[in-house]
Amino acid sequence: MRVEWYGQSAFRLEHGGVTVAIDPFGDLTALTARGRRWEYPPIEGLCAELLLVTHEHFDHNAVEVVGGEPLVLRSSAGRYAETPVGEVVGIASEHDEVAGTERGPNTLFAFSLGGLRVAHLGDLGQRALRPEQLAALGQLDMLIAPVGGGPTIGAAQAWEIAHATGARIVVPMHYRTERVDFLAPVDAFLELAPRVERLAGSSFELDALPGGDGALAVVPTAP
Repeated sequence: MRVEWYGQSAFRLEHGGVTVAIDPFGDLTALTARGRRWEYPPIEGLCAELLLVTHEHFDHNAVEVVGGEPLVLRSSAGRYAETPVGEVVGIASEHDEVAGTERGPNTLFAFSLGGLRVAHLGDLGQRALRPEQLAALGQLDMLIAPVGGGPTIGAAQAWEIAHATGARIVVPMHYRTERVDFLAPVDAFLELAPRVERLAGSSFELDALPGGDGALAVVPTAP
C-alpha cells in the first residue's frame, strides 16, 4: 500500500489500482483571512475510486478537488458494503468533549486495503472512545490519528487508542508544521512512541517500513 499525506488530515491510500482519498482540503482563504498561516500546496491531480469525508469543516470536505468520479461517503455513520474496497465502516463520534455541542459530529472510518485494516479518525475530539466505538473499529494494522490537541485529541489520547486497537503503524496528522501556525507540534506524540520513523518525503510504501516490536510512528514530511 502506498500512503501520501497532503497536509492537515488529507491522505491518499493506493493499492492494486484502487485509490482512497480522505478529507481533502480546498481553498483556505477564509482561514488565512483570520490571520492564520496555511501554506500546504493545493491538492492537484488526485483521482480516486473512493472518497471519505469525516466531517463538514472546510479543511476536510473539499470533494471538488478529487477527480475520477469516486464513490463519496460523506460524514455519515453506517456499514457500506458496496464500495471499491469492500465494506467501509463509518462510526459516529464527536468533534469535542461535550457530545458534539461545540464543534459537531465526526465520523471515524475503518476499511481494508491491500489486506490491511486501516482507520482514519478525522477530527476526533472526544476525551476517550466508547467501548462500542472501539469494537466497531476492530483490530487495526494502521491508524491515522490527530495528535495536535486543541479541537481534537492530543498525543496521549492518540496512543491510548492505538494501543487499544493493536495498530502496529500509527501515522500522526492534524498538528503544527512549518506550513501552519496553529495546533501543537508532533513532538509530544513522538516522545510516547515505542519506535519512530521520520520520512524524507510526504509519501511512503508500507512494505518499505522497518519491522520490529512495538507500534511504529511513521512521520511523513509536510508537503
